[in-house]
Amino acid sequence: MLKEFRDFALKGNVLDLAVGVIIGLAFGAVVSSLVDDIIMPPIGLILGGVDFSQLFVVLKGNGDFNTVDQAKEAGAVTWNVGLFINAIIKFLIVAFAVFLLVKAFNRIVRREAAKPPETAKIPEDVALLREIRDLLAGRQMP
Repeated sequence: MLKEFRDFALKGNVLDLAVGVIIGLAFGAVVSSLVDDIIMPPIGLILGGVDFSQLFVVLKGNGDFNTVDQAKEAGAVTWNVGLFINAIIKFLIVAFAVFLLVKAFNRIVRREAAKPPETAKIPEDVALLREIRDLLAGRQMP
């Protein structure tokens, strides 16, 4: 069983998967920064200075809270609408990027499938032997 696990763990697919996960995490961080730091501030400014990361509704708890952290520290139950909106935007960006990646991959696969298979050049000695075989097959035996 250990040998099977070692063979599995050392295959190229596992390494490819690990690289994909690491790049995916890094891409997620970039998308988070894009949404939180680039996209949402202008939208919040257009909507009258709304900070979407602090847009929440108190479901249970007493007090007037300015931030989600203040509400959590006081033990209030909040409905974090702004964080949800940010998560949806992040999802849409990642989904669109994956869509573009899959679309490009499919285009490459279709292009490769449309290519006619290359015929291997027959070595000269094999061609001569086939020619002789065909000539002998056409001869009539007495």
